[in-house]
Parts: sequence; C-alpha cells; structure tokens
Amino acid sequence: MSTNTETVTGTGTAAGIGPAPAAPPAGPAAVDRPGPRRRAGLCHLLLRRARGALGPGGRLIAGSAVVCAALMALAPWLPNGPVNLASLWQTVMPWSGLGISLLLLLAALRRSVPAAVAVLLPALVWTCLFAPALLDKREGGGDFTVVSHNVNEGNPDPGRTARALAGSGADVVAVEELASRAQEAFRRELAAAYPYSQVNGGIGLWSKYPLQAVEPVEIMPWTRAVRATVLTPKGPVALYAAHLASVRVRPDAGFTTADRNRAAARLAAAVGSEPLPRVVVLGDLNGSFDDTALRTLTGPLRSAQEEAGAGFGFTWPASFPVVRIDQILVKGVTPRSAWTLPDTGSDHLPVAASLRL
Repeated sequence: MSTNTETVTGTGTAAGIGPAPAAPPAGPAAVDRPGPRRRAGLCHLLLRRARGALGPGGRLIAGSAVVCAALMALAPWLPNGPVNLASLWQTVMPWSGLGISLLLLLAALRRSVPAAVAVLLPALVWTCLFAPALLDKREGGGDFTVVSHNVNEGNPDPGRTARALAGSGADVVAVEELASRAQEAFRRELAAAYPYSQVNGGIGLWSKYPLQAVEPVEIMPWTRAVRATVLTPKGPVALYAAHLASVRVRPDAGFTTADRNRAAARLAAAVGSEPLPRVVVLGDLNGSFDDTALRTLTGPLRSAQEEAGAGFGFTWPASFPVVRIDQILVKGVTPRSAWTLPDTGSDHLPVAASLRL
C-alpha cells in the first residue's frame, strides 16, 4: 500500500489560509500627532478643570466681579429710568470698594484663583476712578475762604453751631435750612466777625466783605437759593448759596429726585446767565458731583473738593458720613484747599474751601 503526499512549494500556504501580512517598512518610528478628536478631548479636559476650580460659588463671585466693574466703568452713561437708580449708584459708588473687598475675601475662602483674578478687574476700575480722590491735594495760596453748612432746621443748639462757624475764620459763611427761631442766635454769635449779613427764607449769608445785590433765586416755590455779589479786595465775586429739594429712597418710588433735578436746572439757568466772571456756587445740593442728573448745574463748574481736597469729603450724616451732598463749586477762580469742619450739632458737616481769586 502506498501513501500519497502533497508537497507545497513556493510562497503558497496550506489550503484555506491566505498570504501572510507584509512586514512594516524599515525606517524611523512614525510621529504620534494628536488628531482632531484628541485636541477636542484636551480642550474639554481644560474646561472641566476650570469649572472645577471655580465651582458654582466661584462662578457667582467671578460674575459679580464683572458686573461690578461694568457698572462702575459705565456709570456716567447709565440711564436713570423711572426710579433713578443711576443717580443713586453714582452717589454711593465710592463704597463699592467694600463690595470688591468682600468678593476678594470670598474668593480666598473658596481658594479659587480664577475667581480672585476676576475680582482684580473691578479693583482696577475702582482704583482708576477713586484713587486720585484719596490723595492730599491741599495747598496754600488762597485769598478767599468760604464755608457752607446745612445747620438743620431742627437743630437743638443753634448757638453752638453758630459759634463753630464763627470760629472757622472764613471770609463768607453760607447756611442753609436756617429756622426762624434760630436766626437770632446766629446773628448774635456771628455779628462780631461778620459785619455784613442777610437772611432770605432759610438761607443766610454772613460776610467780612460788603454784600451787594442779594436777592432770591427762584428754584422752588419758597426761597431755597440766593445770589449775592461779594466785594472782595480783589474785586467782585458772584456767590450763589442754595439748598436743592430733598431726596428720599422709597420702596414704591425708588430714588426720588424729580423735584431736586428741576430745582438744579433752574439754578443752572441763573448761574449760566451770570455776568461776573468769578462764580462760587455752594450749599446742600442733595447729590454728589458725579450724579449725572445734576450735570446741567455741575457741568460748567469745578468741584473744590475734587480739585483741592483730601479724601472723599463725605458730609452726611454727620455722625457717620457716607455721602458728599454738600458742595462748593467754582468758575473763574482756583481752589487751593478744601476740607470738612468738625461736627457742629447739625446732621450735616460743614464744608470749606480756600480759593485764589
């Protein structure tokens, strides 16, 4: 019996088995480049890590910081709307520094570096806007000093307030909200240092120099502003003392400034038609110099506090001042120094400025 054997030669293989795979070509190893899917995965990983670093609370801190920065930077262009929130914000905006400090503290407590970096944005805006006010810009060289004080109609001790003003050494003292029952005390305490005086309604003027053409300025139905010519040794100065309408923050009406704004517009018209080149406007304006609703009045004038003061010069309330609503504004003269006087018993602090004529 014989056995048949099948011999396989060449490159063939056993039946049912295909050719062996080709060997890879010799040469340097292929470079591993990330494809589109890998790059997308990397971006997703970085985004996920950033979200993890912020967390819900961190994102809230960062978002609040951006909103705060925008509100400060855009404050001069914010519309007031029916509740005048822009005016209110512009009045209290220096205190936004406390909110920024709180955001930074919260970011530190969360140990969130991205949130802390975001808080640097409003901190930078605040510094640009308000750091110059913190510098002491007071200098000598003034030759005309004025003081303005809302003495509080309900002042329990007007004699004390009048004595404090008499001791200020100012050339002109203007008082607002002077009650009729307090007028005698003021005349008595100020007569020795100020031989020239006149009271119109709740506005009183006491001066070391002669006063001419003292007359009311009709900004409201009753006398809340007067205009006078002060005959200084260096020539006449037009002086306007005013008490604009009061404002309130009410839940049903917001920041109520309509009456104040109308009074400011009437006062601005009088100041705008003033023929004398040297003008001083002082008094309780019930608003800050940065309040754009008062721009018709403050726009052509310069703030003595901003130009020659030290700090914000807050005036109300006297026990713990948080806003500056008492102003000394000028045109045609140079502020050399501006400051607030100590508490006199009123609910406002007096404001003072030394001017160079």
